[in-house]
Amino acid sequence: MIRTANKADAVAIAKIYNHYVENTTVTFEVMPVSIGDMASRIDHCLANSLPWLVAEDSEGVLGYCYATKWKERAAYQHSVEASVYVEPASMGKGWGTRLYRQLLSELRRLEVHAVMCGITLPNEGSVALHEKLGMVKVAHFKEVGRKFDTWIDVGYWQYLLPDKCER
Repeated sequence: MIRTANKADAVAIAKIYNHYVENTTVTFEVMPVSIGDMASRIDHCLANSLPWLVAEDSEGVLGYCYATKWKERAAYQHSVEASVYVEPASMGKGWGTRLYRQLLSELRRLEVHAVMCGITLPNEGSVALHEKLGMVKVAHFKEVGRKFDTWIDVGYWQYLLPDKCER
C-alpha cells in the first residue's frame, strides 16, 4: 500500500534514510538525521502542498518518496526535485517504481511541470529506475561531493509532465 506520510512515519523513514547516510554515497549527508528533524522535513513538504509518500506492508514502512521545491524563486514554482529511498531488504522488489509512479501521478494533479532527480554516480540501479520511468539525463557534475574520502559525481535526470492545456 502507498499512502501519504505523517509524523508517526518519521521513525521508520529516519531508519531507512540513516542507513544510506551512514553506509553509502547515495546522500551527501554525513550525520544521521534525528526523528524530530525527519518529522520536520515531512511537515515542511506537506505544508508546501507537495507529496510525501510511504510504501508499507503488514511489516511496516518499506520505502518512501517525496517532492520538494526545486528552487525558491517564483519562476521555479512549477518545478520540483524528487527523491526515493527503499529499505535495503526491499530493494529490487518494485517499490521504488511504484512509489515514483504514484508520486508522478500526484504531481500531475498539481501545477508541476518539471521534476528533477539527482543521482550520485556511479549508481546503475538508480539510473535504471529513473530511465525506466521516462526520465532523461540532463546534467553531469564532476566531483561535486566528497564522502568517505572519495570525490563523487552527481547526475540530474528530468521528467516533464504535460501542461493541463496539453492533456
